[in-house]
Amino acid sequence: MFIRRLPKFDYHAPASLPEALDLMAKHGSAARFIAGGTDLLLAMKKREIGPGHLVSLAAIPSLKGIDLSGETIRIGAMTTLAEIERSPVVKKHLLPLADAVDVMASAQIRSLATVGGNLCSGVPSADTAPPIMALGASLTLVGRAGERAVPVEDFFTGPKTTAAKPDEILTSISIPKPGPLSTGCYLKLMRRHAMDLALVGVAACLTLDKDKVCKKARIALGAVAPTPIRVPEIESLLSGKRLDEPVVGEAARIAGMQCRPITDIRASLEYRCSMVEVLLKRALMEAHKRIAA
Repeated sequence: MFIRRLPKFDYHAPASLPEALDLMAKHGSAARFIAGGTDLLLAMKKREIGPGHLVSLAAIPSLKGIDLSGETIRIGAMTTLAEIERSPVVKKHLLPLADAVDVMASAQIRSLATVGGNLCSGVPSADTAPPIMALGASLTLVGRAGERAVPVEDFFTGPKTTAAKPDEILTSISIPKPGPLSTGCYLKLMRRHAMDLALVGVAACLTLDKDKVCKKARIALGAVAPTPIRVPEIESLLSGKRLDEPVVGEAARIAGMQCRPITDIRASLEYRCSMVEVLLKRALMEAHKRIAA
C-alpha cells in the first residue's frame, strides 16, 4: 500500500488527565488521543484516518509506571513495551506478558509503543491482549463522566473496536498478583522469527495445588477470531485434573474447534486452527514446567 507523508494536524500536549479530556471535548470527532503513535501515525500516512487534532498522553505522569501494591500489579497505560520488558516485577510475576513483549516488533518500536496503545488498537493479533486476558486483568477507563473498570475480556468488541468511548482514556491495567504455584506462558506463531504479526497467539495461566493438580486455568487466544478470546470450555476441562498427555491433548483439540479464524494472505483457516492445537499443548506444558521448576 502506498504510504504518503503525514497530513497536517494540530498537536496538543496536556500535562494532566482533566486537560486531556477537556481538549477532546473541545475538538470532538476531529481529535484522537495518541500514545506511542506506532499504529496511529502509520494509519494517518495511509490515509485510513485523518484527525485534525492529536491529543498526546505522553506528558501525563499518572499514566506511566509499574507498581506492585499488596495483591495487585498496576501497569500504567502509557508504559512502553521496553519498560515492561525490563521490569523485574513483570519478569517475576507476569511471565506470559514478558513472553509477549519479548517477541513484539523491534527494540526501536518497543521503546515507543505502549501497552495501552496496543490494547486500544483493538486488533485481533495484539500480542499483549491474550496474556493480559489470561492473567485476569481489569482495565480502568476515565472520561469526563467519571471512572469505570472493564474486565479485559469485555474490552474488545470487534476488529479494531473496543468498549472505550471516544472521549475516554485507558489509564491503567490492574492484574491480580499470581499466588504460589501459579504462572503461565505465551507463545506466538510468526512467519518470521522477529518483527512480525501473530498468525496465532496462545496464552495459558495455571495454578496448581501442592499435589500438582490444576486448581485453576485461564486460556486466551489471539489472531484466531474477530477479537482476542478466552476459552472457558478448556478452563473447565483442566480444573481438578493432572496435566498429563491425554488431558492436555484434549484441551488442545477443543481449542482448535473453538477458534474462529479467517483465511487471508498470511495463513489459512485450517492452518491457524491446527497451530492453535500445537501451541496450546506447548504453552500448557511450559507453564506446568515453570511452576515445577
